[in-house]
Amino acid sequence: MPSGADVSSAAGTALIELAGIERVFMLGDSRVRALASVDLRIDAGEYVAVMGPSGSGKSTLLNVLGLLDRPDAGTYRFEGRDVTTLDANAQAHVRAHRIGFVFQSFHLVPRLTAAENIALPMVLAGVAARERAERVKQALRDFGLNDRSDHRPDQLSGGQRQRVAIARATVMRPALLLADEPTGNLDRATGDEVVRLLEALNAQGVTLVVVTHDKALGDRARRRVGMEDGAVRSDVAQPGAADTPAARDPSSIEPAAG
Repeated sequence: MPSGADVSSAAGTALIELAGIERVFMLGDSRVRALASVDLRIDAGEYVAVMGPSGSGKSTLLNVLGLLDRPDAGTYRFEGRDVTTLDANAQAHVRAHRIGFVFQSFHLVPRLTAAENIALPMVLAGVAARERAERVKQALRDFGLNDRSDHRPDQLSGGQRQRVAIARATVMRPALLLADEPTGNLDRATGDEVVRLLEALNAQGVTLVVVTHDKALGDRARRRVGMEDGAVRSDVAQPGAADTPAARDPSSIEPAAG
């Protein structure tokens, strides 16, 4: 198991509660309502896919959930705490310690090795060097990267880069993992491997929210939220989705070729 989640909330307890969330952007003289009175609850341990066409508001929603953007109105409670009222430093602390991000473009630091990229969130959070080394060693083992620890991103395949990104996103043991089109730059076999890694983390207790255009990926989630014109238009439970043995233990997942 990856150094897994430190999930303080029990399953069935709200991790995320959005009430009346609004986000408006000005494009020239035009007022664009990117999020329109969004109400959404996600419980600890859920696996949710957020889907919708381009411009539907799903990326803006992800940014709000990850405290990368502030809503113009409404309330966002995370682990029972109203995070919309926090100042930038307090939001950054929550983001660094309780939320992990996986991006389509990996967002690895080019000059750092795989091990150094994984360690970066702990360096920024002030984790002691000895504990950093232990967590990085465990993450490299968990994600099948032991023989790539000293490689820079340009020396890694796409699948290996995304594994490094997932290891980095989870090394702080977040309660919430946000994945933005995590398979968008990968071939199908490598993408399937990455999805199984994410699902294994979810099976260990991490709340997983995936933003995707990929219907096959959306169908794997246990809940699918559909967005259009900045609003939640559908919210459908998908019982039994992703219920496979491979989704339970990431260390058992064989890396795709390349």
